[in-house]
Amino acid sequence: MIAVKELTKRYARTVAVDQISFSVEKGQIVGFLGPNGAGKTTTMRVLTCFLPPSAGTATVAGFDVLEQPREVKRRIGYLPEAPPLYPEMATTEYLRFVGKLKGLSGAELDKRVDYVCGRCFISDVKRKLLGKLSKGYRQRVGLAQAIIHNPEVLILDEPTAGLDPKQINETRDLIRSLAGDHTIILSTHILPEVEQTCEQVIIINKGKLVATDSVHNLQARTRGVESVLIEVAGRAGALASEAVQQKLEQVPGVAKVVRRDARDQRLIFEVESQKGQLVRGDLARAVVASGWDLNELRAAGMSLEEIFLELTGSETAAEARDRAEQPAKPDETTPTTSEPQP
Repeated sequence: MIAVKELTKRYARTVAVDQISFSVEKGQIVGFLGPNGAGKTTTMRVLTCFLPPSAGTATVAGFDVLEQPREVKRRIGYLPEAPPLYPEMATTEYLRFVGKLKGLSGAELDKRVDYVCGRCFISDVKRKLLGKLSKGYRQRVGLAQAIIHNPEVLILDEPTAGLDPKQINETRDLIRSLAGDHTIILSTHILPEVEQTCEQVIIINKGKLVATDSVHNLQARTRGVESVLIEVAGRAGALASEAVQQKLEQVPGVAKVVRRDARDQRLIFEVESQKGQLVRGDLARAVVASGWDLNELRAAGMSLEEIFLELTGSETAAEARDRAEQPAKPDETTPTTSEPQP
């Protein structure tokens, strides 16, 4: 459905996108990730025919963005980071205007306006001026205009920006429900949103492609070791945390043991293996042989945030975890000045 091959976009001496290649299959939801300035928005603008590529090719639904832009535009719905709204127009007036631009008319136009108002939860502001709406409502009107012509491809740049938690959940449900009938590229800075919504992830950094794979495969590729959570309970009385940790550390192939929680006479540890070692079976046998109860033993995959930091080189996953867990030093203070910090 979408095919990008060695795509490059230059601005004078700056290379915003540098020979990236990826493909998106029909019906997939793909998360498009990268730090600020990585080239995400530039790539989206090329795919929507807003900008021409400097080199390489990009096709949408089989049509080239440079040679057949009109055919591409007929098949895409686009929600930029700032929704393209006219503040002096009412909601339905604006949606009818966009629908006519997309080739809708008559009863079909009326039907699609009613449909997108219901799907995007904006029926209660149909007659209100767009300039009077809250940011959350404006964002949802922007999503409504993107899907009003029932496009094959949706390109969404920060679709949940400015929404409250309830609206975010509703929008996520809407995006998931559109999969299958629509191919969706979703750019967001909210990494849990990608984990909950997307089947595939594309990560770029400094204009270059860093990774493209499923979240599950990225976890396996990035960590390269087995990491498990293990919950141990005593059969009579409380457990000695140090004794359990020492026993787990003695299991062959174990590289690191960290206690994560202790409650109701139960201890939870995260165990990381040495590279290439599988330790789950030996861990289970060690716990049972020591006379303890093994309540749980499950994989502890890296979060998408940790993968993102690892692949973009911002900081390692371990550094991110350690920084979050360490309390602030007593003499550390937060600058109150609004001046930029070095």
